[in-house]
Amino acid sequence: MDNQTERLKVLAGGIISLILMLGIARFAYTPLLPIMLEQAGLGLSQGGWLTAVNYLGYLSGAITASLISNLVLKDRLYRIGLVVAVVSTLGMGLTENIWLWSFYRYVAGLSSAAGLLLGSGLILNWLIRHGHRSELGIHFSGVGLGIAFGAIAVELMSHHFDWRGQWLMLSLMGTLMVLPAWAWLPSPDTSQVTRSGKVMVDTPPSRRFLQLFMAAYFCAGAGYVVSATFIVAIIDQLPGLNGLGAWSFFILGMAAAPACILWDLVARRTGDLNALLIAFLLQTVGILLPVVAHSPIMTMAGALLFGGTFIGIVSLVLTMAGRYYPTRPAKMMGKMTISYGIAQIVIPAITGVLAERSGSYSDGLYLAAGIMIIGSLLIAGLRLFETKQNTATL
Repeated sequence: MDNQTERLKVLAGGIISLILMLGIARFAYTPLLPIMLEQAGLGLSQGGWLTAVNYLGYLSGAITASLISNLVLKDRLYRIGLVVAVVSTLGMGLTENIWLWSFYRYVAGLSSAAGLLLGSGLILNWLIRHGHRSELGIHFSGVGLGIAFGAIAVELMSHHFDWRGQWLMLSLMGTLMVLPAWAWLPSPDTSQVTRSGKVMVDTPPSRRFLQLFMAAYFCAGAGYVVSATFIVAIIDQLPGLNGLGAWSFFILGMAAAPACILWDLVARRTGDLNALLIAFLLQTVGILLPVVAHSPIMTMAGALLFGGTFIGIVSLVLTMAGRYYPTRPAKMMGKMTISYGIAQIVIPAITGVLAERSGSYSDGLYLAAGIMIIGSLLIAGLRLFETKQNTATL
C-alpha cells in the first residue's frame, strides 16, 4: 500500500471513530434530550446533571491521557473506548434510573476522551512519523459528521421509535462502526525517528504561556458546552421556532465537518493564535444569534457560525499541543482538555439551575457568550506574549 493510500485509510478510520465515540456516544444525547424530557420523565435540572456527569467522565479521561506516555497503552485504551462507546449507548436505552443513566453518561465521557485525545494523538503521531503535514483538520471532520449523523438519525427515527428505541438503534449503528475504526488505525511505532530518519523532539512551551493557554481553552469549553448540549431544547422553546431545534443541530454538524480543514488553511496564512482569536469572536456571535434574533434565518446562521468555529478551536488547540510533544502528543492534549473539561462540568450544571428558575436555557447562552469574550481577551494576550518571547529570542 502506498503512503497516500495508507494515509487516507488511517484518516478514514479516525473519522469513523469520532462519529462513534463523539457523534453517537456523546452528541446523540443533545437531540434526544427534548424527547427524553417529554417521554422519559427527565427533568430540566436532571438534563443538566447528566451533561455534567458526561463531562466528568470526559475530564477523567483527559487526566488519564495527560499522565500516560506509553503509546502502546494509549492504543489499547483507545480500542477499549470504541467498545465502551457502544455499551454506554446501549445502556441508555435499557433503563429509566437516573443513577444508571449517570453511570452510562460518565463512561460515555471516558469513551469520548479516548476518541478525541488518544485517537487524535495516535493519528497525529502517525502523520508526523510518516512525513505528512502535522494537521488534524481532516480527522476532526469526524466530529461534525458525527453531530450531523446523530441529529438526522434522531430526526428520522423519532417518527418510528420512542426515546428507548432510538438509543437501541444508535447502539446497533455504532456496533457496525467499531470494525473499521479498530482495523484501520495501525499499531503505534514507538521509535523516536520518523520514516525519513528525522529524530522527533519535544519542544514544550513556557509555563506562563501554558497557563494562559489553558485559561483561554477553559473559556472555549464554557462557550462550547451550553450550545452543544442545550441548543435543540433552547431553540424549540423560543417563540416561532418550535421544531427547528433538531435541524439547527444538523446544520451545526454539517458546518463543523469541513470547518477544521478551513481553519487549518486560515492558520497557515495568519498563524495559529490569530486564527484562534477570529474563531473565538465568531463563535461568540454564533452563540448569541438564536436568543438575540428570534427568527429561523438568524437561528440557522447562529448554528452555522457555532458549528463552523467550535470544532475549529478544538482542532487548532490540540494540533498546537501535539506539535509541542510529537513523541507523545496526547500529553499536552490531555492537559489542555482538563481545562476544557472542567468548564464542561461546571457550566451545564449552572445552566440547569438557571433553567429551573427561568423556565428556559437561554440565560446559559448569555453566560457562555460572556465567558467567550474573556477567552478572546486571553488569546489576544497570548499573541502579545508570543511576540515578546520571539523578540527576546532575537
